[in-house]
Amino acid sequence: MKLNSASFSDQQSIPQRYAFGKIDEASHVALSDNLNPHLAWSEPPAAVQSYVLICHDPDVPTKPDDVNQEGREVPADLPRADFYHWVITDLPPSVTEIAEGAYSNGITPRGKGGAVAPNGARQGINDYTSWFAADRDMSGDYFGYDGPCPPWNDALVHHYVFTVYALDVASLGLEGSFSGGQALKAMQGHVLAQATLTGTYTLNPRLAGAAK
Repeated sequence: MKLNSASFSDQQSIPQRYAFGKIDEASHVALSDNLNPHLAWSEPPAAVQSYVLICHDPDVPTKPDDVNQEGREVPADLPRADFYHWVITDLPPSVTEIAEGAYSNGITPRGKGGAVAPNGARQGINDYTSWFAADRDMSGDYFGYDGPCPPWNDALVHHYVFTVYALDVASLGLEGSFSGGQALKAMQGHVLAQATLTGTYTLNPRLAGAAK
């Protein structure tokens, strides 16, 4: 299988229109357009019965001590963890392309609506659900895609890994507010093939300036 995007190239920076947050000189971070990027995949196995799409960031700090703190920087060598930005299951075999903005177009405070998605697919919750859990203005269940918003003082450029899995089952049978981890567990033993595309993003002005 092969996965590509008209929105960004593999191992290159993701444009801010696909991000949750963008650099703001006055307040460090401002809300961005939060469009889902275009994705298209090809050369699937003949026996495919459905697809799963997952986007995760493996570079999230495991300790919050320095995150978004004035005069401090999150060290690059801090241990990191996964943060899921998008989980789609039960995409039918006829779907091999997702248009820009088809699944997300803007930010919805207090979360996006339920699991039912276009093309008969289902979307899980992303990890903004837990991130905003204690925020009175933003708490809620965030289904579907919400894009990059790494700490503005992180010394590490974050990577956003989009992976499409071709499965030998038509449905994973997941209902309600399922997570990326639950989807990965449910598809064990059913993956026929997979393809990955990785983009990068930073809100650290020092790193963003060096990347230009």
